[in-house]
Amino acid sequence: MQYSQIVDQVASTLEQAGIEPYRHEALVLVAYALGIEVRELQRLIIMRQDIPLSSDATAQLMQRIETLTQRRAQREPLQHILGVAPFRYLTLQVGRGVFIPRPETELVVQAGLDWLEHQHQVQNLTQPRVVDLCAGSGAIGLAVLTERVDSQVWAVELDNDALQWTQRNAKTVCEQYESTHAAQRYHLIQGDATQAAKLDGLRPIVGAIDLVLSNPPYIPLDTPVTQLEVRDYDPQLALYGGSADGTAIPQHVLDAGYQLLASGGCMIMEHDASQGAVLARYAQRIGFTHVEVCQDYAGRDRFIQAIK
Repeated sequence: MQYSQIVDQVASTLEQAGIEPYRHEALVLVAYALGIEVRELQRLIIMRQDIPLSSDATAQLMQRIETLTQRRAQREPLQHILGVAPFRYLTLQVGRGVFIPRPETELVVQAGLDWLEHQHQVQNLTQPRVVDLCAGSGAIGLAVLTERVDSQVWAVELDNDALQWTQRNAKTVCEQYESTHAAQRYHLIQGDATQAAKLDGLRPIVGAIDLVLSNPPYIPLDTPVTQLEVRDYDPQLALYGGSADGTAIPQHVLDAGYQLLASGGCMIMEHDASQGAVLARYAQRIGFTHVEVCQDYAGRDRFIQAIK
């Protein structure tokens, strides 16, 4: 049997299950089962290679691929099956109990890094203090930690299950970036992000933070999630914004961010495409200036950037 035949079989099953993009995910699952990179599997397919295994070994491999395929066909997230999710330059561990980081959130990190670089250029800002509210997997804060190696990062997460994933990813990333003293620059705090200024780990630096980043729960309660991978696997606490329009929790997070920031500091927060104008007005009402609603890859309102 050729590698291409296996991939075709998996792709067919995923297509019937309504998975998109089924061909790419088939390549990922088969490569994972083989223990090779997707690009290596693609090379084997192009070369029309047969599987160089005994009949018993081939049967075992096919059983493993079948198990993985059925899990995905039943709409278990691909990231849960693989145990990891990519985020910028990081590979983060994910599973039950933690929100899977999305590509859109990478834009929040990039906007924050761009702002820090601008401040470095115009005001010689060094060793910036950054807070990640609603840390989840740790994606936002750990990305800043590793891409801005003079930063001090505080991350706040409330949920016990999610916090275990944050701790796990922080340990791995800090070991990988030991040469940048990452472990000494990353500070993880368990607590309510909407009350961040009252947390012991942040109270001494309230009013002295340069940048606050957040991807809070923001899905409107009146438009509940229907995508099975999200509805059945992402934690509810990380999804819904606490009100019909989903802005209640984001507004509280804006309040907390405003309290943490130094004068001239910046807050960047992800939100639902329907919430940009509402949250921008709220940010201005509590004292933020230069509030801008920014778009994602699809041109939808996705995050606000505001200066204290």
